[in-house]
Amino acid sequence: MPSEDALFPSRMLASSTGSLSSARHQSSQIAKTYRQAAQLFLTRRLPEALSTIEPVITPPVPAEESNRQENGHHHLLAPVATASRNTRIKVWSFFLTLLNSIIELGLEEGKHAFGSARWRALAAKAREGTVWEDVVRDGYNGREGDVDAEVVSNLATLLLTHSPAQSLTQSRLETYLSATVNPTLDLSNSHFTTDTSNHHSTSQTPTPRRPSPARSNTGGASTPRDLHTRLKVLELYTLHVLPRNGEWDYAREVIALSALLDDERRDAFLAALQQLREETEREEQRESELLREREKELEARRLEDDERRRRQAEEEQDARKRESRESRNGAMRSGPGPGSGTGSRGSGEGNASAKVRAGHHQNGAARGSQSKPPAKQPGSQSPSPASIYKRASVVFGALQTSLIEAARSMTANPMLLLRFLLFLIAFLGIIGRRELRERLKRILARVWEKLRGTVGMGVKVSYI
Repeated sequence: MPSEDALFPSRMLASSTGSLSSARHQSSQIAKTYRQAAQLFLTRRLPEALSTIEPVITPPVPAEESNRQENGHHHLLAPVATASRNTRIKVWSFFLTLLNSIIELGLEEGKHAFGSARWRALAAKAREGTVWEDVVRDGYNGREGDVDAEVVSNLATLLLTHSPAQSLTQSRLETYLSATVNPTLDLSNSHFTTDTSNHHSTSQTPTPRRPSPARSNTGGASTPRDLHTRLKVLELYTLHVLPRNGEWDYAREVIALSALLDDERRDAFLAALQQLREETEREEQRESELLREREKELEARRLEDDERRRRQAEEEQDARKRESRESRNGAMRSGPGPGSGTGSRGSGEGNASAKVRAGHHQNGAARGSQSKPPAKQPGSQSPSPASIYKRASVVFGALQTSLIEAARSMTANPMLLLRFLLFLIAFLGIIGRRELRERLKRILARVWEKLRGTVGMGVKVSYI
């Protein structure tokens, strides 16, 4: 009967063979799931693609967590963590591309396809940067240095596109670059996966997890493909993330001290960084000029508004002044009517009194011619023709002034012209009546007779 030591190698070989076949089966299932999700993504069925790929990138349900922890596992890993390197890169890159397409749907389409809460949660993964932590924790057991460079590049691109601040992206990339340049040898049991199918056996044989590729002194790149990918990560870090955070000088130092770059690549990186800085400065200068022009336009518009309001206020004030002046002119034109009648009556009475005084003078002169020559009394003489001409010129001057004011008022206010025309029409209508013309002729003849008698009497008196 074979001993226990003789059976140990056979048991170990059987366990390794079973574990290898199980890993191959799981890897083929992951690849199949990836192809199904990619087909759904190409047909723009994003919710179905997400639900198809999520079981591959998400750790098992919490019901199995207690059993896993009893078997020595400190953290549950997603199934994609046990897949081959190429499959793992394809799955994580596809998930990040899918997440980018979901965010680009926008709020309305995203709410219609996933629901408001679900779409906001997916968008927050990229905008807040938590997707990086999820990938490192669920796919690489929390080891930043083990994350594939292609996945790091896609993560950095996603955060550059959707995250408003790049401080988290900078810290993540710095952690990754530090871990790849200075790798750590971790021999904890997290590097091994236990064959859970043989947990009833007396001795469990740990199978080593696929180790990370060997790191070289040139930034951890062991193949030309790795070198190209790490150069892309360095480009994202030095030419996109650091400039977004304003770290121009630090980006120049990183490029100058990087072991990944030879002299030709270093010069190309430095030239691209300088060109990018000049473009950024020109863009900032252009934005500041546009801002100043916009401020000038707003100031000019404000001044125009103030000037327009000032002109409106002046026009309103001028209109009020014209209205008040027109009202005063109207009152002046309507006032002299009764006074003119009174003046005519007063002049008639004055003429009558002048005749009486002239008669008394003639009688007194006849009586006093026999005794002594009469003394001349200035108060008893009648008005001279010069004073009458002066009064007539004053009347005509006042009439001319009134006509000028009326013409000015009419040009300022057309309603006055209309009223004047109506008055003129009415006056002509009154003059057109025969009885009124006869009456006016009699009045003018009587006034002329009185005026001629007064002037003749004054001439006689002055002659005597």
